[in-house]
Amino acid sequence: MTLYTNQSTNIRKTWVLMAIFLSLIIFLGWFLGVMYHNSAILYIAVIFSLLMNIASYWYSDKIVLAMAGARPALHDEYTELYHLVENLSITAGLPMPMIFIIEDSAPNAFATGRNKDHAVVAVTTGLLRILNRSELEGVLAHELSHIGNRDILLSTVVVVLVGMVTIISDMAFRASFFRGGDSDNRGQLGTIIMIVGVVMLILSPFIATIIQLAISRKREFLADSSGALLTRYPEGLAGALEKIGSYSAPLSHANNAMAHLYISNPFGAKATKGIAKLFMTHPPIAERVALLRGMKQTG
Repeated sequence: MTLYTNQSTNIRKTWVLMAIFLSLIIFLGWFLGVMYHNSAILYIAVIFSLLMNIASYWYSDKIVLAMAGARPALHDEYTELYHLVENLSITAGLPMPMIFIIEDSAPNAFATGRNKDHAVVAVTTGLLRILNRSELEGVLAHELSHIGNRDILLSTVVVVLVGMVTIISDMAFRASFFRGGDSDNRGQLGTIIMIVGVVMLILSPFIATIIQLAISRKREFLADSSGALLTRYPEGLAGALEKIGSYSAPLSHANNAMAHLYISNPFGAKATKGIAKLFMTHPPIAERVALLRGMKQTG
């Protein structure tokens, strides 16, 4: 497994993902058009879908950074952080990404951007406070591996599209609810269309979430392995994950749409309890640590 494993696969997944979300939004537009007998709604949905896909490609990183409450890190203030990122970037053969800081006591980090030439690494002040140098290097190597593996675009686009499908589904469902029993006397076919449409309105956010989870869990294992190979010291990342996992409080700007971007679930202890386990965006910390320490033993 190398730093650039599955790059082409992740690029294909990005286009497939955008096509799926495009189809979901178009379906919602078609259903509302049938329900309100207005074909213009479908055309609006198609145009809106295309615009959102374009926006998610070009501006999703800026949207994500704003959602996270991140600010650019000043070189003079975070000199050691800059040097670590610079050295790891040279080792990985990657351009130096922009560095952002999130003022939050919860230890966490993420990478975003549409490609390696427009990449960003963001870390919380809590992460900088609790990790030693080798542990911080492990986390940064993990995030640079996301950039090298070319999955930052895939993960960042998900933030915008999951959020939009959820919002549009909710609006469409409310509209269909208030539209209520008007079937326009279309008989059995009209009833079937109405039932299928309402079911899709309900399921669309869940479909979006399932896609999000499937992408997130696999890429975390890949970035852990690639990051450990980059530093040649798996224990650094393993120790960092243990410290991050032991912090129970959530990030102040945590939200479901971008939870999968972070190196660890941003919702803290509540994300691993009860039914929330079914919707975890990350593999269990203990499993990730065990695999990293297994690399150390076999390396």
